[in-house]
Amino acid sequence: MDFSALGLGPELLQAVAGAGYVKPTPIQEQAIPVVLMGRDVLGCAQTGTGKTASFTLPMIEILAAGRAKARMPRSLILCPTRELAAQVADNFDKYGKFHRLTKALIIGGESMSDQVALLDRGVDVLIATPGRLLDMFERGRILLTDVRILVIDEADRMLDMGFIPDVQRIVGLLPKIRQTLFFSATLGPEIRTLADDFLMNPKEITVSPEASTAPTVEQFLAVVDEIDKRETLRHIIRVENVKNAFIFCNRKRDVAVLYRSLTKHGFDAAQLHGDMAQPARMEALGRFKSGDVALMVCSDVAARGIDIQGVSHVFNFDVPIHAEDYVHRIGRTGRAGMAGRAFTIAVPEDGRHVAAIETLIGKPIPRMEIEGVPPLDLDMESRRRRGGKGGRPERTDRAEKTARPERTDRPEKAARPERTDRPEKAARPEKAARPDRDDRRPATGSRDERRGDERKSDTRREDRNRGRRRGRIDELGIGEMLHADSVVGFGDHVPDFIQRAVPAARVAVARGDE
Repeated sequence: MDFSALGLGPELLQAVAGAGYVKPTPIQEQAIPVVLMGRDVLGCAQTGTGKTASFTLPMIEILAAGRAKARMPRSLILCPTRELAAQVADNFDKYGKFHRLTKALIIGGESMSDQVALLDRGVDVLIATPGRLLDMFERGRILLTDVRILVIDEADRMLDMGFIPDVQRIVGLLPKIRQTLFFSATLGPEIRTLADDFLMNPKEITVSPEASTAPTVEQFLAVVDEIDKRETLRHIIRVENVKNAFIFCNRKRDVAVLYRSLTKHGFDAAQLHGDMAQPARMEALGRFKSGDVALMVCSDVAARGIDIQGVSHVFNFDVPIHAEDYVHRIGRTGRAGMAGRAFTIAVPEDGRHVAAIETLIGKPIPRMEIEGVPPLDLDMESRRRRGGKGGRPERTDRAEKTARPERTDRPEKAARPERTDRPEKAARPEKAARPDRDDRRPATGSRDERRGDERKSDTRREDRNRGRRRGRIDELGIGEMLHADSVVGFGDHVPDFIQRAVPAARVAVARGDE
């Protein structure tokens, strides 16, 4: 079967022929007619099988009739990474060059003003990462009420990266009547639960076993000590006919360390990880695609969806923690039926991770030995810590705690005798009745004179109280609190009520008591 039997228009067939494609892949052959019918699709296929073209081609055919409004895209494609979103945008440019469809790429790390300008003119296809899309929506720069086609690409990667809450919020902003295309490399229970929430009576298309590796990729495993990993990698690169290769690390800081090590030993390499600025990431990926550099040291940001034809090798400098990531990593080579080779460098503490990978792919990975590096065996019992070193050994010399013997010779406490010699409290004498206002000393003089007398009385009272405080402060030996009485706070001075206890005799002297 060729592309002309899938129901595509002459413009698309001309674009596909110009791209060099003759026959569709299995996922394209089954998905394109279903998408053209307007049904929801749940697609599962291993990486490198052409999933991107299986939804871009029918979308272009459907969107060819119609026109977009300002800030109201007609279709939406959600991608987990910026690189994958940029690649999908390139596919639309390649396949839609004979159509007058507009697109916008909304990703982080790029100028927001330029992206807003594209949205203001109206776009037919919006390709975005979840974070930047929600940012645009909250700023009022975009409306999603006119979206008729939704594509969620690499859904399992969305789940791994924690984007599912954002995706659920975005889906809640879309019209209820729409066509949804849900593509994933694996169909675990969590993915099926999400598919049930997003899709309506979908057509499930599975063209290969879940989490299977391409048969054209030869796989090898070397188990060495942690200190020999870099030498092992350099040795394999020298003896292999490496045209270009991805080198995967588990952590972003290890990417930078390994990149400096390779360049120090004369290898032509570039680095790619999530902490890099977006222009630097795109520049590094462009240099690798053009062949300016042969080795790309990267994290798992490059393990999904990046389609670079002719990658000859993949190196797992670190064994992936999740077994599914192994399938996606080595899927960067052996694409479109071409041959590829994948090498994994493990340490003994990676035994459990290697066993999980072999269980997932259904076959053991052939072992290999490196000249000059002693081979080791995998340890299936130890757990590898996040820091990359071996698991902490269990302490076997710790004596078991014995139960503390209960004391039986402790005498019982005698009952406390009740005190009967307390004197009875004397009755408090009653206060003299306060004289009425009429019995007080009558005020004499004018109102101004009375006010002046009151101010003088208040001043004398404040001076008298200040003198009492000053004498008590000097006697207790603490610094004076230089703040007004209405100020709450003590500055650099510690209040006296949190100082050490003062003997009663000194307090009596400070008060002037006999």
